[in-house]
Order: sequence, then structure tokens, then C-alpha cells
Amino acid sequence: MARAPEPSESSGKQGLARPDRALDAALRPPRLQDFIGQSRTVERLRVMVGAARREGRALDHVLLHGPPGLGKTTLAMILAEEMGRPLRQTSGPVVEKASDLAGLLTGLQEGDLLFVDEIHRIPKSVEEFLYSAMEDFRIDIMIDQGPNARSVRLDLPRFTLVGATTRTGLLTAPLRSRFTLQTRLDYYDRAQLLTIVRRNAALLRLELDEGGAVEIARRARGTPRVVNNLLRFTRDYALERAGGKADAKVTAAALELLEIDRDGLDDMDLRILRAIAEKHQGGPVGLGSVAAAVGEDAHTLEEVHEPYLVQEGYVLRTPQGRMLSEKGWRAAGTTPPPAQGGLL
Repeated sequence: MARAPEPSESSGKQGLARPDRALDAALRPPRLQDFIGQSRTVERLRVMVGAARREGRALDHVLLHGPPGLGKTTLAMILAEEMGRPLRQTSGPVVEKASDLAGLLTGLQEGDLLFVDEIHRIPKSVEEFLYSAMEDFRIDIMIDQGPNARSVRLDLPRFTLVGATTRTGLLTAPLRSRFTLQTRLDYYDRAQLLTIVRRNAALLRLELDEGGAVEIARRARGTPRVVNNLLRFTRDYALERAGGKADAKVTAAALELLEIDRDGLDDMDLRILRAIAEKHQGGPVGLGSVAAAVGEDAHTLEEVHEPYLVQEGYVLRTPQGRMLSEKGWRAAGTTPPPAQGGLL
């Protein structure tokens, strides 16, 4: 297990130092064998990497999709490490014009990896240039305008495109079909999260006992990124309020201060459930109406909050709209109407 840097004298008398960039990077597993969870995805990637390395060729294109915070960026970094090639990173909204994409692609070397986060947000006019780049490793760009306009073909080195998206349904079929592997990352179970908590607590130099680890794993919403966020706050809380040690009681107090309950529901989650229960009688109700009721952007609700609420069975998605389940009614702290009690 990697050791965290020793704290300097200026870090404080308690000896707990905030992690620098090297420590932040250390929280990400460096190789496929170190990656916790997502066993099917990891095994698929292991097969692809092994075959590419055996034949001395570039890795085939990979599309990683699923809710945020599950390790898509980390897996892209691991693929570059496994292949021994550089990784160039960008995101869909940044690639606004064909010239932006051409600049990225022509800067790659043979076997390099290009990681595009939120790839579904690349403009459709730019996306079309990816078709020939991914399939034939060339692009045709227009030079000048009007009578002087001409098309120039640029040959590209064989590269690997690693795309990541939280909304695979927004990808066009032509682009999606050009990825050799399309694999989904799912929420982590409690045992996997507990393993991540133990590993990263040691890297953060947090004295966390088993009870504290269980508290964090329980409230982490099935997401490693949330684990790291909760660990950092718990470490700070323990340093300020408990002498740097976090048992179950201290950890629970830290997370209660963040308004995260024992089931991982935060304040916005509860506001969503209460809005559906109290203002819309448990539904069905459209997402836009829920967003207006809680004062939040509908896209944020759909991307950040709703996946977990649906996954854990608090909210049901129906053709008519969102509805509360029995579990959702209990979490909202209200009683369902008599007519709906048997259905929900």
C-alpha cells in the first residue's frame, strides 16, 4: 500500500497534513489489479489490454458509461498506465469546433490515448469528424472559404479514444457503434465501499476504526468519489473535535454535520422526496415540476440525485412521471394517502 507523505512541521501539532496533489493521485488505484469493484468491466479491459500488448498495437476504442463518481476517469488513467502510453484529457463541451478536434488528434502519437469526458456533449457537427478518425485514422478538414475553399486530408496515428458519459442515450448510433467496447459502471455494494474506505483512510492518515469505516460506507451512496469526500471531511472533523481519531460516534457526528443520514440521503434528496409526497401526493409528477418545487435545476436532479433514489427504490420512474415507493414515503417522513397506500 502506498504511503502518504510525512507531514511537515507547519502542518500542525497533531501531525495530520492536507494531502498534496501526489496524495490526491494516490487515492486513484494505479493498475487494473488494484481497481476495486466493477469486476466485469475490469475483466473486459484486462482482455483488451492483454491482446493489444501481445500484438504490439494500439488499444481499441472504449466507451465507459454510468453515473458520475464511479471511476470512469480513473479507468482511463489506468488504461494509459497499462499500455505504457500518455493520456491526453479533454471534455465534450471544450471541443466546440472541428479545428479543436483536429488540434487534439494531430497532437497524438502512435498508441496514445485520448480521453473525452462527457463525450455526449460534443456538438454533432464536430462529432461527425470522429467517425473517420476512429475508423480510418484520418480526418478531412476544409481550408479557407468561398471559391478558395478546399478539403485537406490529414492522416492520424493509430490512437485509442476513451469516451466517458453519464448519458449514453444521447450518443448518436454512428458514434456509439465505433467503440469496440461499451461497458457500464454500476453503483458499488457495501463490501466494496468498505474496502475503499479502509484503503483511502490509510492514505489520508486518518485513524478510522471499523465502526467509523462502516458509517462512511453506509452513507457513501454506492460511489467511491463520495467515499473520498466523506473521508476528507471526517478527517478534518476528527482533527478539530476528536484529537484526530474517528470511531463510529465521531464519524456519525461528522456526517450528521453534513446532513447526510444513515442511508446516504442528503438534504436535497429529502427535499425531493418531501416535495413529491407533500406537493404532488406521491406522484406521478414530471421532473420539471419536482425541480421547480425544490429550487434546483432539472438536469442536476436527473444526473446527480435521481439515479441513486431510483437505484435504492425510493422513487419509481413511470411513463406518467416520478412516484414515491413505500420506502420513499418512509424516508420522506410522511404517510401516504389511503388510496395509494397499497400501491406504493
